[in-house]
Amino acid sequence: MYPPRGYPPRRPRIRENVNEAIRAREVRAVFPDGSVEIMPTPAAVRRAQDMGLDLILIAPTAEPPVAKAMDYGQYQYEQKKKQHEAKKKQHVIQVKELKFRPNTDDHDYDFKKAHAIRFLKDGNRVKAVVQFRGREIAHTDLGKKLLLKFAEDLAGVGTIEGQPRLEGRNAHVIISPVKTAPAPKEKQEKPREAAPAGPANPA
Repeated sequence: MYPPRGYPPRRPRIRENVNEAIRAREVRAVFPDGSVEIMPTPAAVRRAQDMGLDLILIAPTAEPPVAKAMDYGQYQYEQKKKQHEAKKKQHVIQVKELKFRPNTDDHDYDFKKAHAIRFLKDGNRVKAVVQFRGREIAHTDLGKKLLLKFAEDLAGVGTIEGQPRLEGRNAHVIISPVKTAPAPKEKQEKPREAAPAGPANPA
C-alpha cells in the first residue's frame, strides 16, 4: 500500500527572527505607542503578544538588537514592496548581439544600426559580429573595416572597447554606451536693483 498523501507530516515552518525564534537575551523593543525600552526578549515577546502583535527583529546587528512590535503579515507586505521597488530601480546591463556579413547591404546595415542605437540608449552593450563563410575568410580585413565603420557611426551614443578581434570564422567588437555627465545647473542671475532716484530738479 502507498502511504497516504501528506505523510510524513510536514513540520511547521519556523519564522526566523520573530517572537520565540529571537535568540538575543535582551532587545531594544519598539512599541506602537512610541515607547522604546531595553528589556529581556521573553518579556518583550509577551508584551507584544498582549497587544495582539508579533515581536520582529529588525536590526539584529545593533547593540542591543532592535525589535519592533507589529503585525507579521504587514511586515512581510512592506518587505516585499521594498524588494519590488528595488528591482524596478535596478538595471541589468545586457550584451545585445548584432550579426553582419562582409557584404551586408546598406538597408540591412541601417536597420541594425538603428537597433544598436536603441540598445545603447537603454544602457546595454552591443556586440557586433561579422560572420565569414567559405572563401570569405580570406577577406577578414573587409569585416574589420565594417566593424570600425559601425563603431564610428555610433560614436554619439557608444564607445568602442578595443579593436575588432578575430575568433575562428567570426570577427567582433564590443561597443559600450556613452556615460553622459549630468547637465550643469544654470545659475540664476540676481535681478539688478534699481538705482535710487536722484533729487527732483527744481522747477
